[in-house]
Amino acid sequence: MTKDRKIYGIDISKSVFDIYNQDTGHFQLQNDEKGFKTLLKSLSKDALVVMEATGYYHYRLAQFLYKKGVLVSVVNPLSVKRFIQMKLAKVKTDKSDAKSICEYGIFNEVPLYNALTDVQAECLQLFRLLDSYVKKSTATKNKLHGEDALGIPSKTVYRSLKRDLNHLKKEILILEKRLLELVKQDQQEQLTLLQTIPGIGLKTALFLIVVTDGFKKFETASQLCSYVGITPTIRESGSSVRGRSRISKVGNKKLRNLVFLAAFSAYKYNRACKALYDRIVAKGKSAKLALIAVANKLLKQAFAIAKSGLPYDENYVSKLA
Repeated sequence: MTKDRKIYGIDISKSVFDIYNQDTGHFQLQNDEKGFKTLLKSLSKDALVVMEATGYYHYRLAQFLYKKGVLVSVVNPLSVKRFIQMKLAKVKTDKSDAKSICEYGIFNEVPLYNALTDVQAECLQLFRLLDSYVKKSTATKNKLHGEDALGIPSKTVYRSLKRDLNHLKKEILILEKRLLELVKQDQQEQLTLLQTIPGIGLKTALFLIVVTDGFKKFETASQLCSYVGITPTIRESGSSVRGRSRISKVGNKKLRNLVFLAAFSAYKYNRACKALYDRIVAKGKSAKLALIAVANKLLKQAFAIAKSGLPYDENYVSKLA
């Protein structure tokens, strides 16, 4: 279906967005309502607009075009990045990014975008603010630790940090409560099913559903693992040059941290994950590499459960994950 369309690649940022089409070439518009309307007028009737998922910035344009009846595809930035790397592109500018996104849409069958419901949009907004508050909370805890190490030379500073931390804790609880209410309203069954997997608790299940839009964003478990960033990378050359195993730095950091923490419980209580962990460690590999593999396995189990609509069954899941 997408092969018969005129592809428009869009690289979007806070203030502007760059557009590239093979017929019209490159042009740039302001990232506002006026720019959206100008773009709409310039699109051909058989247009397919392809853009990367860029946090806040792509959302308004994607929603606008979708409501105007234009076909839109919002693709994983990691997929585009790999596509560019395969081409060995050395120049990286907004203009070249828009062209690369256009070429990605031409050579790949891209998924079509579906507009978010009001519930989905609020969930994403809550998740982002929650992520921001959690980061601030961690930074405040570190500052308090620093004050303790100094012997608290200023009680005023220490008390101010304490008040700030308590306020953040209260706000985090309010946001988590609202997020849970919305997910229960929209995805109660999936929330319950995911928690049948040994190792996945309420918070991990909740954030998995929100970030993946109920797992609708991904067609395969591998795509999900790449998005989250739970893919082991090993630096190794022959038998003499070895590097530490680590988690890929790309992906959703908040969700990656949650899944990695869930792996600590999964390798003890999840039979398939425990067998995987023991097998890797028995080969002389590091415990960290084994835990990365367990986190990867856990995500694949979650994907299988979400797509099947069935509760966790270790025999069934092991065949799919």
